[in-house]
Amino acid sequence: MFDQIWRPKLVRFIQQEMTTDAAHDLNHVLRVVRTATQLALAEGANLDIVLPAAYLHDCFTYPKDHPERKQSSFIAANKACDFLSTMGYPESHVSAIHHAIVAHSYSANIEATSIEARVVQDADRLDALGAVGVTRCIQVSASLGRTLYSLNDPFCEQRSPDDSEFTIDHFYTKLFSIAKTMRTEAGRNEAMVRVEFMQSYLTQLAREIS
Repeated sequence: MFDQIWRPKLVRFIQQEMTTDAAHDLNHVLRVVRTATQLALAEGANLDIVLPAAYLHDCFTYPKDHPERKQSSFIAANKACDFLSTMGYPESHVSAIHHAIVAHSYSANIEATSIEARVVQDADRLDALGAVGVTRCIQVSASLGRTLYSLNDPFCEQRSPDDSEFTIDHFYTKLFSIAKTMRTEAGRNEAMVRVEFMQSYLTQLAREIS
Protein backbone atom coordinates (compact mmCIF):
# COMPACT_ATOMS: atom_id res chain seq x y z
CA MET A 1 0.00 0.00 0.00
CA PHE A 2 2.83 2.42 0.89
CA ASP A 3 4.53 2.00 -2.49
CA GLN A 4 1.29 2.42 -4.42
CA ILE A 5 0.21 5.61 -2.65
CA TRP A 6 3.32 7.35 -1.38
CA ARG A 7 6.36 6.19 -3.34
CA PRO A 8 5.54 8.12 -6.56
CA LYS A 9 4.89 11.30 -4.56
CA LEU A 10 8.11 11.01 -2.57
CA VAL A 11 10.24 10.24 -5.61
CA ARG A 12 8.71 13.16 -7.50
CA PHE A 13 9.39 15.47 -4.55
CA ILE A 14 13.04 14.54 -4.16
CA GLN A 15 13.62 14.77 -7.90
CA GLN A 16 12.34 18.34 -7.76
CA GLU A 17 13.94 19.36 -4.48
CA MET A 18 17.26 17.54 -4.10
CA THR A 19 20.49 19.39 -4.75
CA THR A 20 22.49 16.54 -6.23
CA ASP A 21 26.24 16.03 -6.16
CA ALA A 22 28.58 13.19 -7.07
CA ALA A 23 27.58 11.13 -4.04
CA HIS A 24 24.01 12.26 -3.40
CA ASP A 25 21.56 11.65 -6.21
CA LEU A 26 18.37 9.69 -6.81
CA ASN A 27 20.30 6.43 -7.09
CA HIS A 28 21.77 7.03 -3.63
CA VAL A 29 18.31 7.63 -2.20
CA LEU A 30 16.88 4.50 -3.79
CA ARG A 31 19.78 2.39 -2.48
CA VAL A 32 19.23 3.78 1.02
CA VAL A 33 15.51 2.99 0.76
CA ARG A 34 16.27 -0.57 -0.31
CA THR A 35 18.83 -1.12 2.46
CA ALA A 36 16.59 0.55 5.06
CA THR A 37 13.74 -1.76 4.07
CA GLN A 38 15.96 -4.81 4.56
CA LEU A 39 17.24 -3.57 7.92
CA ALA A 40 13.75 -2.61 9.09
CA LEU A 41 12.39 -6.06 8.34
CA ALA A 42 15.32 -7.66 10.17
CA GLU A 43 15.02 -5.36 13.19
CA GLY A 44 11.24 -5.07 13.45
CA ALA A 45 11.14 -1.32 12.72
CA ASN A 46 8.02 0.50 11.53
CA LEU A 47 8.20 0.91 7.76
CA ASP A 48 5.65 3.73 7.85
CA ILE A 49 8.36 5.76 9.59
CA VAL A 50 11.47 4.26 8.00
CA LEU A 51 10.43 4.58 4.36
CA PRO A 52 9.46 8.29 4.29
CA ALA A 53 12.61 9.13 6.26
CA ALA A 54 14.77 7.11 3.89
CA TYR A 55 13.21 8.64 0.79
CA LEU A 56 13.46 12.21 2.11
CA HIS A 57 16.65 12.15 4.18
CA ASP A 58 18.60 14.12 1.56
CA CYS A 59 15.84 16.39 0.28
CA PHE A 60 18.20 19.18 1.30
CA THR A 61 22.00 19.05 1.53
CA TYR A 62 24.67 21.70 1.66
CA PRO A 63 27.76 20.94 -0.45
CA LYS A 64 30.36 18.72 1.26
CA ASP A 65 32.74 21.62 1.87
CA HIS A 66 30.06 24.12 2.98
CA PRO A 67 30.63 25.67 6.44
CA GLU A 68 27.01 24.94 7.44
CA ARG A 69 27.14 21.30 6.37
CA LYS A 70 26.19 20.09 9.86
CA GLN A 71 22.82 21.84 9.53
CA SER A 72 21.76 19.94 6.40
CA SER A 73 19.83 17.19 8.15
CA PHE A 74 17.88 19.66 10.31
CA ILE A 75 16.84 21.64 7.24
CA ALA A 76 16.01 18.43 5.36
CA ALA A 77 13.89 17.14 8.26
CA ASN A 78 11.88 20.36 8.47
CA LYS A 79 11.40 20.44 4.72
CA ALA A 80 10.41 16.77 4.54
CA CYS A 81 7.88 17.01 7.36
CA ASP A 82 6.31 20.15 5.94
CA PHE A 83 5.83 18.24 2.69
CA LEU A 84 4.41 15.16 4.40
CA SER A 85 1.97 17.25 6.43
CA THR A 86 0.86 19.12 3.33
CA MET A 87 0.29 15.81 1.53
CA GLY A 88 -1.75 14.39 4.39
CA TYR A 89 0.69 11.81 5.72
CA PRO A 90 -0.43 10.44 9.13
CA GLU A 91 0.52 13.09 11.67
CA SER A 92 1.24 10.44 14.29
CA HIS A 93 4.41 9.46 12.37
CA VAL A 94 5.76 12.90 11.45
CA SER A 95 7.73 13.56 14.64
CA ALA A 96 9.47 10.17 14.42
CA ILE A 97 10.26 10.75 10.75
CA HIS A 98 11.75 14.15 11.63
CA HIS A 99 14.03 12.57 14.21
CA ALA A 100 15.12 9.81 11.84
CA ILE A 101 16.13 12.35 9.19
CA VAL A 102 17.95 14.62 11.64
CA ALA A 103 19.83 11.70 13.19
CA HIS A 104 20.93 10.08 9.94
CA SER A 105 23.69 12.64 9.41
CA TYR A 106 27.26 11.69 10.31
CA SER A 107 28.37 15.30 10.61
CA ALA A 108 25.38 16.38 12.74
CA ASN A 109 26.34 13.78 15.38
CA ILE A 110 22.81 13.38 16.75
CA GLU A 111 21.98 10.30 18.83
CA ALA A 112 19.43 8.03 17.11
CA THR A 113 17.00 7.18 19.91
CA SER A 114 14.46 5.03 18.05
CA ILE A 115 14.90 1.78 16.13
CA GLU A 116 13.56 3.54 13.02
CA ALA A 117 16.18 6.29 13.30
CA ARG A 118 18.92 3.71 13.84
CA VAL A 119 17.77 1.81 10.76
CA VAL A 120 17.81 4.92 8.55
CA GLN A 121 21.18 6.01 9.97
CA ASP A 122 22.72 2.58 9.32
CA ALA A 123 21.25 2.38 5.81
CA ASP A 124 22.66 5.76 4.84
CA ARG A 125 26.09 4.98 6.29
CA LEU A 126 26.23 1.57 4.64
CA ASP A 127 26.03 3.37 1.29
CA ALA A 128 29.47 4.82 2.07
CA LEU A 129 30.94 1.31 2.33
CA GLY A 130 31.54 -1.55 -0.07
CA ALA A 131 31.79 -1.27 -3.84
CA VAL A 132 29.38 1.66 -3.95
CA GLY A 133 31.28 3.35 -1.14
CA VAL A 134 34.59 3.07 -2.97
CA THR A 135 32.99 4.46 -6.13
CA ARG A 136 31.33 7.36 -4.30
CA CYS A 137 34.56 8.21 -2.51
CA ILE A 138 36.41 8.41 -5.81
CA GLN A 139 33.61 10.42 -7.44
CA VAL A 140 33.55 13.03 -4.69
CA SER A 141 37.32 13.29 -4.43
CA ALA A 142 37.65 13.69 -8.19
CA SER A 143 35.06 16.47 -8.18
CA LEU A 144 37.14 18.23 -5.52
CA GLY A 145 40.39 17.80 -7.45
CA ARG A 146 42.05 15.39 -5.03
CA THR A 147 44.83 12.98 -6.03
CA LEU A 148 44.01 9.27 -5.78
CA TYR A 149 46.91 8.39 -3.46
CA SER A 150 50.21 9.65 -2.08
CA LEU A 151 53.22 8.51 -4.11
CA ASN A 152 55.43 8.25 -1.02
CA ASP A 153 53.07 6.45 1.36
CA PRO A 154 49.82 5.47 -0.38
CA PHE A 155 48.28 3.65 2.60
CA CYS A 156 49.27 5.95 5.46
CA GLU A 157 51.70 3.53 7.05
CA GLN A 158 54.18 6.21 8.14
CA ARG A 159 52.08 9.40 8.02
CA SER A 160 48.78 10.78 9.22
CA PRO A 161 46.03 10.50 6.59
CA ASP A 162 45.00 13.71 4.83
CA ASP A 163 41.79 13.26 2.85
CA SER A 164 41.80 16.91 1.83
CA GLU A 165 44.61 15.93 -0.54
CA PHE A 166 44.41 12.19 -1.19
CA THR A 167 41.33 10.09 -1.99
CA ILE A 168 42.52 6.84 -0.44
CA ASP A 169 43.23 8.65 2.82
CA HIS A 170 39.46 9.03 3.29
CA PHE A 171 39.28 5.29 3.95
CA TYR A 172 41.40 5.89 7.05
CA THR A 173 39.96 9.22 8.21
CA LYS A 174 36.31 8.18 7.99
CA LEU A 175 35.11 5.21 5.95
CA PHE A 176 36.55 2.36 8.01
CA SER A 177 35.38 4.02 11.21
CA ILE A 178 31.80 4.21 9.88
CA ALA A 179 31.47 0.45 10.30
CA LYS A 180 31.98 0.92 14.05
CA THR A 181 29.00 3.31 14.24
CA MET A 182 26.37 0.79 13.11
CA ARG A 183 23.45 0.76 15.55
CA THR A 184 21.64 -2.40 14.43
CA GLU A 185 22.81 -5.99 14.34
CA ALA A 186 21.79 -6.33 10.70
CA GLY A 187 23.71 -3.14 9.90
CA ARG A 188 26.83 -4.39 11.68
CA ASN A 189 26.73 -7.67 9.78
CA GLU A 190 26.42 -5.91 6.42
CA ALA A 191 29.12 -3.40 7.32
CA MET A 192 31.58 -6.23 7.97
CA VAL A 193 30.95 -7.65 4.51
CA ARG A 194 31.40 -4.27 2.85
CA VAL A 195 34.56 -3.38 4.80
CA GLU A 196 36.07 -6.72 3.81
CA PHE A 197 35.55 -5.77 0.16
CA MET A 198 37.16 -2.37 0.72
CA GLN A 199 40.19 -3.98 2.33
CA SER A 200 40.51 -6.34 -0.62
CA TYR A 201 40.30 -3.32 -2.93
CA LEU A 202 43.23 -1.71 -1.13
CA THR A 203 45.17 -4.98 -1.27
CA GLN A 204 44.66 -5.14 -5.04
CA LEU A 205 45.51 -1.44 -5.43
CA ALA A 206 48.75 -1.97 -3.52
CA ARG A 207 49.61 -4.87 -5.81
CA GLU A 208 49.02 -2.76 -8.91
CA ILE A 209 50.94 0.34 -7.85
CA SER A 210 53.88 -1.28 -6.07
